[in-house]
Amino acid sequence: MALIQSLEAHCPPFTIWVLCLDEGTFRILTQMNLPAVRAMHLTDFENANPELLTVKPQRTALEYYFTCTPFLPRFVLNRNPEMEMITYLDADLYFFDDPRPLFEELGTGSIGIVPQRYPPASQADSAQFGLFNVAWVTFRRDAVGLACLRWWGERCIEWCHLRSEDGKFGDQKYLDDWPARFSGVVVLIHKGADVARWNVANCSLTQGEDRQIYVDGQPLIFYHFSGLTQIRRWLYNPRFHSNVKPVRMLRRQIYGPYLDALGCLERQVRDAAKVAALDDGAWQRMRRPTVGRNRNTSSQLHQLLRLCRLAIGIATGRLLICFRGKVM
Repeated sequence: MALIQSLEAHCPPFTIWVLCLDEGTFRILTQMNLPAVRAMHLTDFENANPELLTVKPQRTALEYYFTCTPFLPRFVLNRNPEMEMITYLDADLYFFDDPRPLFEELGTGSIGIVPQRYPPASQADSAQFGLFNVAWVTFRRDAVGLACLRWWGERCIEWCHLRSEDGKFGDQKYLDDWPARFSGVVVLIHKGADVARWNVANCSLTQGEDRQIYVDGQPLIFYHFSGLTQIRRWLYNPRFHSNVKPVRMLRRQIYGPYLDALGCLERQVRDAAKVAALDDGAWQRMRRPTVGRNRNTSSQLHQLLRLCRLAIGIATGRLLICFRGKVM
């Protein structure tokens, strides 16, 4: 929802197809009836791609979601024959500026991908997680774009797990050889695309007189909030890498608007959930934080140590307090 809201603020007219991975999400999005959103039911998607069901029992939930990635753009293209190009987006992106420079950079290319941009100290991550990030992948409806989607889908059916094995990792490391395997692949070099916790230490963040955030002199287009978890109602862990300095601009001008949007949207989604007749238990399961309370904390010493860690995290800016829409 925050992604959609940011697209509405910064993009020209668009349509976004959302694959709803559970019944509650589908019912809520249908109830909200957002003009630019097309909600897709998982059952319809799986019926159109029966090969997914053959591997579903062997994959964890997250591995299965990653397995679905290459099938989603193809599913939408098949249902919309007039569509010339499609871009897959991860749900945890948030746009701060118009993405048109990325399409201008793509030009007549068939496929657009974004590099991880790991800093020198984190190059080992590149070997494990891949040279490129699946957060943004554009495909043109041409022979090359469609061939790439087919090849990627076949590979993910063969193997898609959350571990490193034989040069593979999830759905993502398959992208490593695309520039050599397929013609027309454009590696997008705009510094404002896919800034994230693993590469922000490699960037110089500044703010212009127009309050626009710049990354190495180029406008921040979108930030990837991968790994962000809610610890308490008002406390978040961005999971910054150890080499990231959580400077005020990063905390307040980038994470601040996103956390504010999440807080406002939670109320809207809660209201829609009530109308969609989701019971309280279903709603709580949907909004449950990724990192919850440790229920094996019986000793007072353990509680004290945990509070100390939280205090240190808050004091150093590595944990974020969001109160009334402002990050402290």
